[in-house]
Amino acid sequence: MQIILKKYYTFAQFFIGQRYYQYKMKRTILLFAACCMLLPLLSSCNCKQKTEVIAHRGFWGCEGSAQNSIASLQNAARIGTYGSEFDVNLTPDSVLVVNHDATFKGYKICETPYYLIKDSLLSNGEKLPLLRDYLQAGKQLPDLKMIFELKTNADSELERIAIDQSIAMIKEMGIEKQIVFISFSLNACKEYARLMPDNEVQYLGGQLSPAELKEMGIDGIDYHHSIITDNPQWVKEAHKLGMSVNVWTVNSPEQIKEMLNLGVDYITTDIPEEALQIISEYKKN
Repeated sequence: MQIILKKYYTFAQFFIGQRYYQYKMKRTILLFAACCMLLPLLSSCNCKQKTEVIAHRGFWGCEGSAQNSIASLQNAARIGTYGSEFDVNLTPDSVLVVNHDATFKGYKICETPYYLIKDSLLSNGEKLPLLRDYLQAGKQLPDLKMIFELKTNADSELERIAIDQSIAMIKEMGIEKQIVFISFSLNACKEYARLMPDNEVQYLGGQLSPAELKEMGIDGIDYHHSIITDNPQWVKEAHKLGMSVNVWTVNSPEQIKEMLNLGVDYITTDIPEEALQIISEYKKN
């Protein structure tokens, strides 16, 4: 009798164990299936989306600073922006300088040898920055992204020189991870994407959809905020394609909030301090 009870007890243990194992497996499968169903929803949810601030031509709206100056780059890092945007032009003697306009102090940069403008001063007293000096200053700010805009050049050969020189300089300094390339030149964007495949490249032109740019190997858009307002579907389209969305130049609280509601990744602005505060308040609500 004792042997029979022992065998029964052993069988019961085995049966219960099997049932419990089946229950655990079924529960695990159901949880896994639920996670798979929720994953697409979570990935597209704006509630966890983080919009970063980029200081347009650096943070120059403070004492001792100027647009595209090294001081403006350092100020952008000081206030905690994600990145600082700057503009790069090439002189005819193949010197890369940081300046937004095609002209500086009355000289057309693409037609003026560097020695004629090298001692000209910005409004804050700095000399016109060489790209090398600007990048070297940025290297000292490793948490700051440098948003490198290559200005459009009608001379395709000069554009090729600018692309090759800038890439060589960036690699020499070992600052690839700090650089994001942007340009109105579609050719420049395609070349940066081809030659620097691990770097983010964003097209500024505004006339192409994310899908069209993705086919060209370009992984981001950087469009005027009015274009995104008129084509809000491009934000979701870009994100579905694994692309980033940057908008410029967003200079009012209302525009900043509109772009936040659309779920853009980056806001480029002349008022970075105010933008950071608006985003901070937005996250709380």
